[in-house]
Amino acid sequence: MRFLVVANETEACPYLPGQSMRLPLRMPLTRLTPDQFDHQLAEGDRRTGPLLYKPACPACTACEAIRVPVARFAPTRSQRRVMRRNEGQIEVVRVRPTVTAQHLELYNRHSRERGLSLRADLATERDYRFFLIETCVDTWELQYRVAGRLVAVSILDFGRTAVSSVYHYFDPDEAWRSLGVFSVVRELELCASLGLEWYYLGLYVDACAHLNYKATYWPHQRRVGGLWQEFRSAPP
Repeated sequence: MRFLVVANETEACPYLPGQSMRLPLRMPLTRLTPDQFDHQLAEGDRRTGPLLYKPACPACTACEAIRVPVARFAPTRSQRRVMRRNEGQIEVVRVRPTVTAQHLELYNRHSRERGLSLRADLATERDYRFFLIETCVDTWELQYRVAGRLVAVSILDFGRTAVSSVYHYFDPDEAWRSLGVFSVVRELELCASLGLEWYYLGLYVDACAHLNYKATYWPHQRRVGGLWQEFRSAPP
């Protein structure tokens, strides 16, 4: 598999204040097959638009790829409560990724109101398409709807044995539903129904509140020092 490196600069880290980040962006010269994508996920890669990346920071190893073994996942009591709270209320629809005015409004509201964006302006349709819709793998969108109204969206990349969660955003007015938790459990259920082995949650950073929640899904594995290490329960 051949790649073209399109960016490899060192910049300020968005996860840890005061740290530097180097995130080489690599463009595959051909679309990845499901087996090839499985291999890249196992190597710690993520996708943004048509590019793959994984951190290669000069003096920091805080970012760890994280994945959940689908067949052995067991929701916690708190996660089960979230599922009961939303039982029978949320319809989940799987479609090819698209962008509408509703998508863009929800995406921008989520970014602004959840404190996830440092941009002074709103993301445009072009920004959204490049980030989430342009792809080099088999990409799908899960729409979460309440009484027909779009309340959340997940973008998922599919390999042969694995699914990678690219991004999830939701209506901040529906935060009481814990849609982030609901979506992860529903997507793990989808993976189980499809006979898939792994659900990749992206990057885990212990000291970053926007990323460390990912370690609450048990058991899980994190890629530490280039090797996958299993964590079976929360520390005492």
